[in-house]
Amino acid sequence: MSHKRIPKRKAAIAAGGVVALGAAAILLPNANASQDGSSSNGAAAAPKTLKASDASDLASQLQELLGDAFAGSYYDTDQQQLVVNVISGDNNNVIVQAKKAGAKIREVDNSLTELAAGAATLKADATIPGTAWAVDPRTNKILVTADSTVTGAKWDQLESTVDTLGSGMATIKKSAGAFKTFLSGGDAIFGGGARCSAGFNVTAGDGSPAFLTAGHCGVAAAEWADAQDGQPIATVDQATFPGDGDFALVKYDDPATVAPSEVNVGDGQTVQISQAADAEVGLQVFRMGSTTGLNDGQVLGLDATVNYPEGTVTGLIQTDVCAEPGDSGGSLFTQDGLAIGLTSGGSGDCTVGGETFFQPVTTALEAVGATLGAGDAAGGGEAGAGDEAGAGEEAGAGQEVGGGEEAGAGQEVGGEEAGQEAGGQDVGGEDTGAGADNGDSGLTETH
Repeated sequence: MSHKRIPKRKAAIAAGGVVALGAAAILLPNANASQDGSSSNGAAAAPKTLKASDASDLASQLQELLGDAFAGSYYDTDQQQLVVNVISGDNNNVIVQAKKAGAKIREVDNSLTELAAGAATLKADATIPGTAWAVDPRTNKILVTADSTVTGAKWDQLESTVDTLGSGMATIKKSAGAFKTFLSGGDAIFGGGARCSAGFNVTAGDGSPAFLTAGHCGVAAAEWADAQDGQPIATVDQATFPGDGDFALVKYDDPATVAPSEVNVGDGQTVQISQAADAEVGLQVFRMGSTTGLNDGQVLGLDATVNYPEGTVTGLIQTDVCAEPGDSGGSLFTQDGLAIGLTSGGSGDCTVGGETFFQPVTTALEAVGATLGAGDAAGGGEAGAGDEAGAGEEAGAGQEVGGGEEAGAGQEVGGEEAGQEAGGQDVGGEDTGAGADNGDSGLTETH
């Protein structure tokens, strides 16, 4: 993680080898449509085939266009299409424009306002440790998850609260494990007897090099090293946990530290990170952690609320990507180099699976006043169209990542060789004195 530990050749690649990302902006056309839904061009345009990153950009534009009619969206990975939920009404003109922009339109019953009101009721009446909820646009309902500790009176309370929301508003799912924070991640960092993962290198508001990790790692220890029992190389500047997120800004003690914008995926390979982006339900994502290495899955829900034993955390991303103790703070990213999230916690493990929650990178950056990457790549400005970052590069089975941890078998991600020490570093929450119990699934803090 220190600039002294980055080989000169790799440092040169990191400084000058950022791969451009083909994420050209999607501009909404000026649709000349009549109020009865017909267009001047005849038949409605067919949904466009989109990359996931482009679908996320289009969803943001359509949310503004549709206003109250917008009821969420998700990415259909099989069809490579953006599906937009709308509440039927009189303003067919904007719906026609949304179709012409390339989205697939689906009429649904529950508005975002109604779903938000349902989530507020859950917060008021069912904030029970071991529960979580997030809006699932694919079902147009609130997905409520209860772990194995929610039984008896607590289960009855949760179930009755969901019933008060009315039929068609929410569903309950049981999780076999127990919710816990995962103090571990990409390349390992160590502090106060805990192990975590560094998520992404950033430039702090004062221009100093730093990295993002999980907030529950930041409150576990003030100083962090890149080796067990090693000398501290970075100090926590800001940390939020529990509450409005799970993120921390950790500044390198050496202001000359080289902090390239990339994630180490093992075996000398990295994924260049071009910019931060918001998650979209259905998006395929990769997670790097020091305990379990490289794993992938899909985004299942947004704006998730998770009731950890340590307290309630809001505004998270829900996924089906596995994680284990020691993976906390690790990076969640896309194959084409978009920074999406920081590992927070979940239930299950990488043997049986489970739910995992992530802090959105975009909100963490805004809260701490930092920009993604080193100073020369801060913010990951818009890349040239048509270039994809290291597509199809393969991180093979058993690849080593920070501290000898092995990467997941045969996961494919992009990436040029530039082995850096900080991006994707493991800030997980394993106890370094007596290794984490990886078989104990759930959301309990492990430091």
